[in-house]
Amino acid sequence: MNGAPARLRVGVTGGVASGKSAVCRRLAGLGVPVVDADIVAREVVQPGEPALAEVVARFGEAVLGPDGELDRSALRARVFADAGERRALETILHPRIRERMRARADAAAGPYVVLAIPLLAESGADYSWLDAIVVVDAPEAVQMQRLIARDGVDAALARAMIAAQAPRERRLALAQEVIDNSGTLSDLHAAVDDLHRRLLDRARRRAAPPRPAPDTP
Repeated sequence: MNGAPARLRVGVTGGVASGKSAVCRRLAGLGVPVVDADIVAREVVQPGEPALAEVVARFGEAVLGPDGELDRSALRARVFADAGERRALETILHPRIRERMRARADAAAGPYVVLAIPLLAESGADYSWLDAIVVVDAPEAVQMQRLIARDGVDAALARAMIAAQAPRERRLALAQEVIDNSGTLSDLHAAVDDLHRRLLDRARRRAAPPRPAPDTP
């Protein structure tokens, strides 16, 4: 495997409010290591990190709070209003996030590791080092309802947040596995448990030593 880690590296993605976090929580509860891009994204913009200095240089002091930390709400409102601003932010953050996530995945224990990557379809980055991609899918109407309830945003901002991401069809085209999250939480847990069994089986088969070639007469 050219020195690659023996464990599977599984990307989990999906549209905003599709249920990626619920899927990853379930997998973590089953003992699977999870490397979360959202957590890493917060880490790379902590005070003292080079990425925060670049963000401030590009977007101005208005994106900082009184405590010197990034005001994520102010920055989010700005980049969702302008696709060019959003791309500028992604250029600063995404390479650092990917580098840190891959290092943590390579250091993880267990048969497989999950990388929660919300913007996998949008980034255009090379994720060929992932062994499988799981897409958590939900209809746009369900995403809207969840966003409004979860984040307290109005319908216009919720619609803009969905529109800022890749079309549903593009995400689904990347998938080796699709988790339908249009039903209940119990339905979702059952689907994740089935996925976990399949990934464990795949990981075991990958880790098994190759069978010796039969003797030729």
